[in-house]
Amino acid sequence: MGQPTHAPKDRDWWRTAVIYQVYLRSFADGDGDGTGDLTGVRTRLPYLAELGVDALWFSPWYLSPMKDGGYDVADYRAIDPAFGTLAEAEKLIAEARELGIRTIVDIVPNHVSDQHPWFRAALAAGPGSPERALFHFRPGCGAHGELPPNDWPSQFAGSTEPVWTRLADGDWYLHLFTPEQPDLNWAHPAVRQEHEDILRFWFERGVAGVRIDSAALLAKDPELPDLAAHPEPHPFVDRDELHDIYRSWRAVADTYDGVFVGEVWLPDAERFARYLRPGELHTAFNFSFLSCPWDAARLRAAVDTTLAEHAPVGAPATWVLCNHDVTRTVTRYGRTDTGFDFAAKTFGTPTDLALGTRRARAAALLSLALPGAVYLYQGEELGLPEAEIPVDRIQDPMYFRSHGADPGRDGCRVPLPWVEGMPYAGFGSQQEPWLPQPVDWTSYAVDRQWNDPDSVLTLYRRAIAARPHFGGGPLTWLSAPEGVLAFTRAEGMTCMVNLAPIPAELPGHSQLLLTSGSLDDKGRLPQDTAAWLRS
Repeated sequence: MGQPTHAPKDRDWWRTAVIYQVYLRSFADGDGDGTGDLTGVRTRLPYLAELGVDALWFSPWYLSPMKDGGYDVADYRAIDPAFGTLAEAEKLIAEARELGIRTIVDIVPNHVSDQHPWFRAALAAGPGSPERALFHFRPGCGAHGELPPNDWPSQFAGSTEPVWTRLADGDWYLHLFTPEQPDLNWAHPAVRQEHEDILRFWFERGVAGVRIDSAALLAKDPELPDLAAHPEPHPFVDRDELHDIYRSWRAVADTYDGVFVGEVWLPDAERFARYLRPGELHTAFNFSFLSCPWDAARLRAAVDTTLAEHAPVGAPATWVLCNHDVTRTVTRYGRTDTGFDFAAKTFGTPTDLALGTRRARAAALLSLALPGAVYLYQGEELGLPEAEIPVDRIQDPMYFRSHGADPGRDGCRVPLPWVEGMPYAGFGSQQEPWLPQPVDWTSYAVDRQWNDPDSVLTLYRRAIAARPHFGGGPLTWLSAPEGVLAFTRAEGMTCMVNLAPIPAELPGHSQLLLTSGSLDDKGRLPQDTAAWLRS
């Protein structure tokens, strides 16, 4: 296959794009077996085009035992049969591009599945073998090697399970996530070469970009020291060696005009920005905005901090309200604690869905008016709440590794509702989907919302279409009452969001372009409502 070519004017598309995340298992089922697939996505491409998105980011679609929702990859060059075939993926990439929609694939470089050929060969080869050098195998501590090699914590919030598993031959192997996800040894040249080859494989098939899972975790201190005794520099988070890896990746991507977005959870703004220097990653997810409570001062601070940390390296910010790991926006904003923290997730948290929906609508206009790229998780444009999954149907390893304390992430991964009058809300299944849909799911169906001028879907469609009016300029804050956010981008365009308990007067304007809810009878902006204005 030849190298994809894009016109020069398109090369910076990622700086201002609206990118839609497809969690494949739950988007649309094309063969009726209860699991979303590539056929389902292909049939819904016209919907995505009419929604107005610029690109699709697919969560892993590779061959996988699905011990962690596909983030346990057994073969990066094969599509899991539950989703379809490689040929079908190629068709999907091409068909989407014909509609003006690019494709971003997900790479999980920190680990592979325990069913990956490399790991199976390592198990068979035994201690001290070259095959085991591709991973982190170590003898244990204690008189008989019965204790794990170090004290590293699991990367699943709330998990008390060890990150080491012992084999019958006495060796232990490292897995920062589940035992079915052994960590790769990124100090080994074969690991680096393999992943560069994987990037080329997908760029050759027409993908426009790659999202990098757990991007700050790959490199480990070769001594694997105890964290308690060696906290700085961290033995496995944000190691300096990572930047050489990503510079090599960037050289590959530049050959294809490909782009990267990194999943980089770091509290240090300066350290975060280093990943976005010229010659490294193009963009990284902005988790400070995603996790921020519904509070005007804190939201403004999150926006300012985000823009400030991106400015020195010339990278665009990214804005996201929810993803496949995070409590859905409608539910989160309807709770007393409107922020997001993995450690705070618990069963039975009271939620006011009407309040949450009102705030989520306003947040949609806020995020789409900010400078940079916006990531939209499937179902957010429908105003879907977090679903409560019966305990006997939960599949997420977060739940099991926390011994039931953490409800897990399945609640934001429930299959989408498409058609109100169809079985399983038109998801496409002839049998119950892999996760159960709530009984009221049909009320959120696409066909029910499509022609409703007041629906969340209509709001998103109108906002995405009108977003170019804000232009590509910087953000300038306007003077506003306490609890109100107001800013301009392009000359004559203002976004205003009222989080205060009293209605806010709108600034002078010639056109009320869009609002997330109705104005009051005096033409003022009510609490938890946003407006786009043209002066």
